[in-house]
Amino acid sequence: MSKIGVIMGSKSDLPVMQDAVEILKGFDIEVEVDIVSAHRTPEKLFDYSKNAHERGIKVIIAGAGGAAHLPGMVASLSPLPVIGVPVKSSNSIDGWDSVLSILQMPGGVPVATVALNSAKNAGILAAQILGTSDKCVLDKVLVYKEGLKAKVIESAKDLE
Repeated sequence: MSKIGVIMGSKSDLPVMQDAVEILKGFDIEVEVDIVSAHRTPEKLFDYSKNAHERGIKVIIAGAGGAAHLPGMVASLSPLPVIGVPVKSSNSIDGWDSVLSILQMPGGVPVATVALNSAKNAGILAAQILGTSDKCVLDKVLVYKEGLKAKVIESAKDLE
């Protein structure tokens, strides 16, 4: 079974990153969650990044606040797609430092970047990536999207 890795720089990021975990579990996707600090545990970051694919992980979602080096460093070391979640943290400049640190990657080291604190979208994107090669996941994503459509239609009816 394919797994998604959800990592964050510190435990304080967990309330935001939990949204990715919950949406992935809703798609019945196995999730591996860990704390991997780019600055405080660089050896763990190297090991995690270089070996995640050997544990069956197909996509890594990496959330980080402040300077937000985690997603880019993971992407520089891993052959897997990386989705960065900028987290507005206590040491952040309204989250813009995190957004720009994840978004402005050099050529050759791509990181898909979602909106500030948008771990749910990161989870959905990871599921869509898996869905390109797993019909079961694709079918669940299609049902999810139909559910979004139905909510909008219902909301519009409430206006009448």
